Amino acid sequence: MLIKSLCIPKSKLTTVSETVTLQEAIDILEKSGFRCVPILDESGTIFRGNIYKMHIYRHKANGGDMNLPVTHLLKNATKFISINASFFKVFFSIKELPYISVLDDDNRFYGILTHSSLLNMLQQSWNVNTGSYVLTIASTGHKGDLANMAKIISRYCSISSCITLDVEHDELVRRTMITLESGVTKDTVKQLTSSLSKKGFRVVEVEDLKNVG
Repeated sequence: MLIKSLCIPKSKLTTVSETVTLQEAIDILEKSGFRCVPILDESGTIFRGNIYKMHIYRHKANGGDMNLPVTHLLKNATKFISINASFFKVFFSIKELPYISVLDDDNRFYGILTHSSLLNMLQQSWNVNTGSYVLTIASTGHKGDLANMAKIISRYCSISSCITLDVEHDELVRRTMITLESGVTKDTVKQLTSSLSKKGFRVVEVEDLKNVG
């Protein structure tokens, strides 16, 4: 399971019980250094929501009672995904959150999936560390375009990864980012770029992965 391999399990996390006070919660947050942590029920198995450092300090600055239960400032109670959720649902769910909570098959809190984990996974899928160049290719999005692009490029080298963008737009231009295998030279890139152009595909950007970072 993809999500299970990417998320941080509960055993490695800092969490707070729904029974602690706001003062106890801020003490835990300050000690851990995190800006927010999950709130679990007394059994430590059910996800209740998240508590944010900024919300507690705002409450305190306004003269709020710090002996209130942490659930008084609970946020993101419905922001969680199943450990078997599709990869695409993760992107729709996490949005502006620092992380998304993950529940197991019995709806018990399993852990969290962070933005950094997703970014690291995308980096691996793009083969940034092992590829040579990334070509951004503009096409009409017609049936067979991707297959034709791949056929042209495969005459010169292997394709390490491929991602198509703008597929949800009504525009007539689609962008496809193709990572070429390691060892490809600039001359080879020029040759395959010319071949793509002759078949109606425009290479709008060529990025040298050796210069990334």
